Amino acid sequence: MYLINKEQNRISKIEEKSFSELGFRERDNLQEWLRKNPESLGEELLIIQKEFSGFADTNERLDLLALDKQGNLVIIENKLDSSGKDVVWQVLKYASYCLSLSKDQIREIFQNYLDLEGKHLKAEEKLSEFFDNAEYEELSFNQGSKQRIMMVAGKFKKEVTSTVLWLMNYKIRIQCFKVTPFAMEEYLFLNVEQVLPLKEAEDFSIRMAEKTHDDISSQETIRASHQTRIDFWTQFINQSNKNNHLFNNTSPSKDNWIGLGIGISGVSINILVSRNYARVEVYINRGAQNENKQIFDFIAKHQNDIESELQETLVWERMDDNVTSRIKIQLENVNVFDEDDWPKMISFLIENSEKMEKTFRGVVRKLKNYLNKSKTSR
Repeated sequence: MYLINKEQNRISKIEEKSFSELGFRERDNLQEWLRKNPESLGEELLIIQKEFSGFADTNERLDLLALDKQGNLVIIENKLDSSGKDVVWQVLKYASYCLSLSKDQIREIFQNYLDLEGKHLKAEEKLSEFFDNAEYEELSFNQGSKQRIMMVAGKFKKEVTSTVLWLMNYKIRIQCFKVTPFAMEEYLFLNVEQVLPLKEAEDFSIRMAEKTHDDISSQETIRASHQTRIDFWTQFINQSNKNNHLFNNTSPSKDNWIGLGIGISGVSINILVSRNYARVEVYINRGAQNENKQIFDFIAKHQNDIESELQETLVWERMDDNVTSRIKIQLENVNVFDEDDWPKMISFLIENSEKMEKTFRGVVRKLKNYLNKSKTSR
């Protein structure tokens, strides 16, 4: 850092110092500077306690406790010339301890602070004033898991910065401020610089953290969905095998469907489940659109006989714009992710898969003869 001499058009170096060589102490000096000037951390903060130790079952104490303009608790931990290696674990503990603090407890903590400072003020009035004179009854503090962490030190060890970067990806609101004293003749200066996340990239860091959080949530949802479907298919197969052996060689799947061959390649009976329905279908996909439609049309000629044997009305979907075609029966308004619906779904799927397998195997025999004759005639 340099001092600009405008008259002489030159700069003079301001010497960087350490707190220890200047005789400054963590609690008596650095903590007091931040307590009296919390705006030095880049925003408006209301300090509500220092050396706070009001945690159950522990004697640990955090340096400064504050509120930000959104009503979130801010844990401020100060270290002098070096952060040390364990400061992240320390502040995470403090944040977890503060999670349960209620609005009334926060007011009481602040009132105790004001009383200890000898300020004859009411906490409710000061809180109202800080939050733009809003009525105390309308204020909300410490909602959810939005506790914030600010770490202040002369230097941050690599173990600390790498852990902070990792935590930021999980939407932990954590900041590192580097504080550096400077000296020039009899004058002393203090520089407070946010080093993580970089101030100019803070919005980007927040967006990336939100994306990471969304990605993780999505992955966890997918894993949970996979496990639910595996559990459903396990129950379905076990129950089905008590009635018949159609799925005797089928393994439970994480997918929303399982298939059953009925004697010809590219034509199968598929059983599907979703959040909205349970379905049994004859699925036609031999690769070529024209051939699939030809097969569908051949089967459709036997529609009356098929539905008469099944004693069911099927939905016939030629799907002219698609490569595939299907013929289905469907149970609506059931959800595979609601276990209460499983008995009804499993009963429907077992009954109709058995009936459709039996009926369509006979149709497939006719289909194979038809396809063989078509090849011969070419």
